[in-house]
Amino acid sequence: MPWIPDRAPRVGNDMGEAIMKGSVEVGVTDSLSSSLLSCAALAPCRRALVLGGSTEARMLTACIAADPRLEGVISLAGRTSAPQAYDLPTRVGGFGGIEGLTRYLLDERITHVVDATHPFAARISANARAACAAAGVPLLVLTRPPWAPAQGDRWMEVADNAAAARALGVAPRRVFLAIGRQGVSDFRVAPQHDYLLRVIEPPNVDDLPPSCEVIFGRGPFALEDEVALIRDRRIEIVVTKNSGGALAYAKIEAARTLGLSVVMIARPASGDAATTHDIDAAMAFLAS
Repeated sequence: MPWIPDRAPRVGNDMGEAIMKGSVEVGVTDSLSSSLLSCAALAPCRRALVLGGSTEARMLTACIAADPRLEGVISLAGRTSAPQAYDLPTRVGGFGGIEGLTRYLLDERITHVVDATHPFAARISANARAACAAAGVPLLVLTRPPWAPAQGDRWMEVADNAAAARALGVAPRRVFLAIGRQGVSDFRVAPQHDYLLRVIEPPNVDDLPPSCEVIFGRGPFALEDEVALIRDRRIEIVVTKNSGGALAYAKIEAARTLGLSVVMIARPASGDAATTHDIDAAMAFLAS
């Protein structure tokens, strides 16, 4: 059974609260949106917090915005200076750990939480599990399926960045480091390699290995472009996280096409939270 707050949920403004108390005549509310009126008619209105930062989060927020039964807010970690627009009110920045997130859930009368962060956002996912348990708010993880090796792939699957750096070996190699800027400092222990690092935001220069070229790009990437990049830079091995999804898969196809090995970093453990890969299932959860 969904968590139900001990007082009437907020509709979004003082007028909405007045409607729920029955103190506003119908004729006065003509200017209100139909979604507000529909939500006010429900008992209770579902208020969703979406922890975002993924394509799946953007798809889910569009569905929430179109559903008059639901209110929602999306929260972003703030790691990019110009995040893409969402269809819901957006907050940026941390909550202040588990305690801060728990307080936010209670103060904002959140009835459902969907963790649609990046599959490697381990800390916020762990905080969400703990905060939802403390607040009594149901949690669903919405994530994309991980990639699986296909015929012709040459994967070395490892547990983390440190293992990936070791997997590169002792002999110098030209490495396509397709992990983003988070964790690039873990490869400073293998300074003998020449790295090509692709990022969305500029990395901290002090985090970079000694020989590292930085290029900027945001997916989706085309297969022919990835093949050309790998050939032009004379890449010998690819390092990537198993993020899943279509936006960044072309580099995996390019490595397969060119017969290159891929060091594949496994996802962190996701805990025991209910998980889905399906937007419709997430919407059904929010409506429950």
